[in-house]
Amino acid sequence: MRQASSLPRKLLQAGALLLMLTSVATWGLESDRSQPIHIEADKATLSEQEEKGVYEGNVQLRQGTLRLQGNRMTVYLSNKTVDRVTLTGDPATLQQRPDGQDTDQHAQADSIEYSAADERVVLLGSARIWQTGDEEFRSERIIFNLKDNTVNAGGKDSQDRVHITLQPKDKQATDNKNSEP
Repeated sequence: MRQASSLPRKLLQAGALLLMLTSVATWGLESDRSQPIHIEADKATLSEQEEKGVYEGNVQLRQGTLRLQGNRMTVYLSNKTVDRVTLTGDPATLQQRPDGQDTDQHAQADSIEYSAADERVVLLGSARIWQTGDEEFRSERIIFNLKDNTVNAGGKDSQDRVHITLQPKDKQATDNKNSEP
């Protein structure tokens, strides 16, 4: 397998494209985008001919406060440009600190997929997004459309329902109010 000098760089840039997840939910410190990308895995297979990079075994990607973790990350190229990225795990996870926040945003699913052509991120299988333990968004499928900044969730049958839990802005004040006689 012959590697072109630009191929490993393009595959590393694929990790940066996963940052697109954060633009939908206003995740991510602005400074994260200027940080170097670090990818670690037990094994990496890069194929110039197939225009594909596969990272396997305890895959970890770090860029600033961004953390991606899974069992396998596959980066597909088209004309040496990232076309699609798939991260799978048990679960695949994303964590990042939003600007102006004291706590991290989290996302997890069996699979996290990014499509450059469709400008879309899809979380599949036990998908969950949360910032605190009390607030979350869950579904079997969550789709972020990056073109128009929309989110669609739910499955094909009625058992794949969307679950959203939101807490009042001042939960403590609400709790105190509810406990008054």
